[in-house]
Parts: sequence; structure tokens; C-alpha cells
Amino acid sequence: MNTTKIGWIGLGLMGAPMSQQLIKAGYPVTVYNRSKDKEAALKEQGAQTAATPAQLVTQTDVAIIMVTDDQAINDIFHGEQGLLAAGVSGKTIINMSTVSPAISKAIAEACTAQGNHYLDAPVSGSVKQAETAQLVIMVGGDKTAFENAEPILGKLGKMAINVGETGAGNVAKLAINSLLAIHAQGLAEAVVLAQKNGIAPEILLDLLNNGALANPFMKIKGDAILADNYKPAFSLNNIVKDLKLATDIGLSSPLGRAALSTYQAAQSEFGEEDIIAVVKQIA
Repeated sequence: MNTTKIGWIGLGLMGAPMSQQLIKAGYPVTVYNRSKDKEAALKEQGAQTAATPAQLVTQTDVAIIMVTDDQAINDIFHGEQGLLAAGVSGKTIINMSTVSPAISKAIAEACTAQGNHYLDAPVSGSVKQAETAQLVIMVGGDKTAFENAEPILGKLGKMAINVGETGAGNVAKLAINSLLAIHAQGLAEAVVLAQKNGIAPEILLDLLNNGALANPFMKIKGDAILADNYKPAFSLNNIVKDLKLATDIGLSSPLGRAALSTYQAAQSEFGEEDIIAVVKQIA
């Protein structure tokens, strides 16, 4: 059994299966989630629970966070019972959320002032990859802190790379998600164009999946279009959030601007659905 005590904050679509990987690996895990009903499944698998982020970081060696946005991170760190309110030192705090580089830099300074290490470590991959520990993890922050955290990250993904200083992991993730948005919109546009001219989506997708453009993302999202299944693995709301963050750090290209415009138009009606629901907006 691994002796490093891990705290996990955020049990959403990604956080729940990722924290389960650490329980399976034999780590003692303590979880915190604002919605307490989501803690039940983890408790059944052996996790302990904490009443607040402050209590969680006090009781553990490494605290890992997987939440939605900058505001949630602010609440977790700066809240009345937040991580920084605990006043502890010697901890490693790993933020795996997709947030802005700016907030990572600010939080890292606050953590360092208390004698703790902070790593930004967002992931590439969705629920399926989280469930099978096949995520790709991009990490910003101190190299030694990263090396110490590598055994834990290795239980969550197939690859973990230190890409630079604090915030660099966030930058890499926003670049990847910008491409993801463009790719998904391109796939949707191709399907709609073909269908308007008499070619059934299943025929076009069969051609695409056996040609030079074939890739796992196209297969998964193409199957979702064919099944009319837009259950969110990664929602339209989240891609709009990420494209706005990318714009804040310099995304101003023609494709980037067009993608943000398209997804914002789709968000009002389909925001809770999967990113590939953009096909309904384009149609």
C-alpha cells in the first residue's frame, strides 16, 4: 500500500474516475466535494471524507483539485475554510483543472508563501481516458516537485510531462482545446455539407475513418452524431469557457475566432450537451 496521503477535491465527470484510480492503486484517499451525494461512491470504495478543503489539506500530504473554472479555484483556495486558510506547510497541491495561467501564477505565489508546492497539471482526454488511466498530463511548476509527484500522476495517465514554469500546463491545455474546438467544428461542417448534398452521415464517416484524416476523436464523435447521442463527455459550456481563456492569452486567429463565435451561438440552446452537439447549430 502506498503511504502518501492524498486529498481529492472535485468529483465531477473527470474527478470521480480519476480519484478512483488512486484508490485502486492503494493510496489512502480523502475526498471533498460541495455536493455531498457525490462522495458516497468513493466512501464505498474506501475513501475518507473531509468537511472542508482546509480540513482535507491538513490531513493529507498531496491535495489534488479537479473543478470547472477560475471561480471554483478561488473559492477552494481563498474561501473561509479554503486550502490557504489551513495555514499548513510542506504540502504539494496539484491543480488539474483547466483554468487560466494567471490564476495558477497567483495561487502558486500564495502556496509558496506558506511553504507549499503548487503544480498546474491539466489533462488531455475525456471520461473514457480517465476511467482507464490513459490521460495525457501537462504540468507547469517546479521540476523537483513534479518529479516527486510523478508516481501519483502515473496512476492517472499514460504520460505526464513537465512543460515549463507555473502556468505552462494551463497554456498547453488551452492550445490543445483550441485545436479540439476547431476539429469538432470541422467534422460537424463536413457531415452537414455532405448530408445537404445527398451523402448520408454514416457513409461520409466510414470514408473519413478509413482515410488519412482518421483519428480516435473523429471516430468517437462521429459515432455520437450517428447515434444522436449528445450526452456530455466534454460540454459546449466548457469549450466556450476554454476558448475565452485562450482568447485572454492571445488566441486571435481566424479559425480560433470563428470557433468561439460558433460555439457561443450553440451554447444558449445546447450548452449542457457534448461539444459535438455543435453539429445541430451548424445544420
